[in-house]
Amino acid sequence: MATRKQRTERRTDALSKERIVEAAIEILDTEGESALTFRALTARLATGAGAIYWHVANKNELLAAATNDLIARVMADVVGGAEPREAIRAVALGVFDAIDAHPWVGTQLSREPWQSANVQIFEGIGGRLEALGVPERARFDAGFVLVNYVLGVAGQNAANARLVAGGTDRSAFLGAVAERWAQLDPAEYPYVREVAAQLPEHDDREQFLAGIDLILAGIRTVR
Repeated sequence: MATRKQRTERRTDALSKERIVEAAIEILDTEGESALTFRALTARLATGAGAIYWHVANKNELLAAATNDLIARVMADVVGGAEPREAIRAVALGVFDAIDAHPWVGTQLSREPWQSANVQIFEGIGGRLEALGVPERARFDAGFVLVNYVLGVAGQNAANARLVAGGTDRSAFLGAVAERWAQLDPAEYPYVREVAAQLPEHDDREQFLAGIDLILAGIRTVR
């Protein structure tokens, strides 16, 4: 009886929710959301479906847990006591990088905006607006503008990456797009032609942070 109990305890410890979430993230990253099934998890973890259901009720709950885990890592990396503007930039860039590395996260965040992961992002950004000097009447709008920018741009960046075949040279691909832009009618598309030359070598992360800085500059005008 003691031996059976010890084996049960070892199995419970080995198959924690954390381990299940880690395995789910591996499947999501390598094979995509459609490949994440409880059958795939049981094969990867060498266990039965019942043992997984003990920790996670369904796929939606598992996706939420995996997303929450990655966003929690982003928040943990933000330096405590950092100047509010730099902390907001750190949270924003952390979320951008997380979605870039795990494109399914962007889809999940937009699918269930009320989930814990989104609440963490809202608090990580909005919770620093008071220290930034934003008056209470403007914090709601300022927080939503920042968070929607972060999730929108990061999600679009990840979506763009999925449209390009693996191994494609980024500069060459964007260079071809820039050439098409440069040939557009100058009377109809003057701005697009103007920026075409900057497209091939621009840095997505730097441009993303430039957008954050522009929003923060606008927010400062309401103080």
